[in-house]
Amino acid sequence: MVKAVDDPTHALDAGLASIRAQFQVPESFPAEVLAAAEAAARRRPTAHCDRTAIPFVTLDPASSTDLDQAFAIETAGTDLLLRYAIADVAWFVDDGDACDVEAWRRGETQYLPDGRAGLYPPVLAEGAASLLPDGPRPAVVFAVRVDPDGAATLDGAERAIVHSRAKLAYTSVTDADLPPQFGELARRVQAAEERRGASRVEPPEQGVEPADGGWALVFRERLASEERNAALSLATNLAVAATMVRAGTGLFRTMAEPDERAVQRLRHTAQAFGLPWGPTETLQALEHRLDGHDPKQAAMMLAIRRAAGGARYVPFEPGVTPWHSAMAATYVHATAPLRRLADRYVVRAALAIANGEAVPTVVTEAFTRLPEVMERADAKAGQIQRAAVDLAEAVVLAERIGTTFEAVVTDVDDRGARVQLRDQPVVGRVAAHRVQPGDVVKLKLVAADPVQRRIDFARVG
Repeated sequence: MVKAVDDPTHALDAGLASIRAQFQVPESFPAEVLAAAEAAARRRPTAHCDRTAIPFVTLDPASSTDLDQAFAIETAGTDLLLRYAIADVAWFVDDGDACDVEAWRRGETQYLPDGRAGLYPPVLAEGAASLLPDGPRPAVVFAVRVDPDGAATLDGAERAIVHSRAKLAYTSVTDADLPPQFGELARRVQAAEERRGASRVEPPEQGVEPADGGWALVFRERLASEERNAALSLATNLAVAATMVRAGTGLFRTMAEPDERAVQRLRHTAQAFGLPWGPTETLQALEHRLDGHDPKQAAMMLAIRRAAGGARYVPFEPGVTPWHSAMAATYVHATAPLRRLADRYVVRAALAIANGEAVPTVVTEAFTRLPEVMERADAKAGQIQRAAVDLAEAVVLAERIGTTFEAVVTDVDDRGARVQLRDQPVVGRVAAHRVQPGDVVKLKLVAADPVQRRIDFARVG
C-alpha cells in the first residue's frame, strides 16, 4: 500500500478524494450501526476464564489502535508454547445485528494513504474489542505448540479475559521488551517455511515524499521485528488450518502458482531493473535472495506480489486439500477479526472444534457465503491500492513531462505494450507495436495527471 509520508502542499488531496468517490469508500457508519456498537461496547464478559496473570504484549505499527493479537510464549520441554490472544469480536457482534449486517456489506477494512474505512466502528475496533493495554479485554486464546522443526499444532482454545502488559511498536521494540523465546519461535517457523519451499514475499511499503522541489517514490524497509512477528500469526493460522481439515470444515485461503506468462513477464521486469536472474533459477530462489533495502529489488518484490496467482477463499470440500502456493501449506485467515470478516467465523469454528463442540450452523453456513463477500472486498482493496500507486506515480512524474525514459517491454497484447521504467518503480503502457517482451525502448512522458491518476508515454526510440 502506498502511504503518503508527508504532504505539506496537499498535492495528493484531490487524487485521494477522487479514489474515495470512485470506489465508494464509506466515510463513517450509519447511525443504527454506531448505536449498536456503543451498546455492544458496554457488554461485560460472562463466558470467559481469567487469564490476566499471563504477561501478554502486542506488537504493531506505532500508530495502530485496532489491535487484533496479543501474545505470550513459554517453554514446554523442547517445544515452545505460543499463547496467541485474538480479539473476541463475536462477543460484541451478534449474528444479524446492525454491526454484523454492515460488516457483511464491507467485508474488510479498506486502507488509503490518508486513513482507513474500518470494518467495525471505532468504539469496538479501537476500543472495547481492541487488545490495548489500558485494561482487561475479552479474547479467544489459542494455545499453539511449535516443535523444534517449526511444526505448529493447536493444543487448545478458550475464551478468556486477558490484560496486555505493553503496546510495543515495530520501530522501537527491543529484545528486552519481548518474551525471551520470541526470536527462537520466529526462527523455527521461518526455518520450516524454507524447508517447505514457501515463497511468501512481503515487499516493503511504498511511499511518496517531497524531494528536490518535487516528489519521489520511496520504500519503507520491512523491519526484522515485523518479520518475526508475522511468524507468530503464520504459526497460528497453519495450526488452525490443520485443525479445520481434520474436523472436515472451515474456510481456507488458497493461491495458485504464477503461470508461465506471469513468470516470463517477471523475467523482463528483472531485466528492466538490471537484476540477474539465471535461466535455470526458479522464481522461488530469486524471491529468497531479494533485498528490500535496495529500491530496485524492492520494486521487484512488488512486481512479484502483483504477478502471483490471485488468492481465494474456499470452504472445505471433502477429498480436496486446500493449498496456498506462497505458504506451501494449507492455510486460513484467523488472526485479524477486527479487520477481516471471515476471521470472525474461522475463530468461532476453531474455538468449537478445540473444545469438542459442534461448529454452529450459522458458522458453517457462513463458510459457503463468505468467499463471494471476501473476494469482492479483496478486489476492491486491490483496486484502491492500484489507484493509490497510479496516483503516486502521476504525482512523482508530473514535474517531468517531456523527459525521455528508458524502459523494458514486459508484456505485449492487443492494447500495446506494458513497460517497466528502468530508473523508477513505474509500470506503464504505450501504444508500441512490432515489439517483443524484453525489448528496450525509449519513451517520452507526454502527460501525468494526478487527479485522473494517469500517465501517458509516447515511444521515441
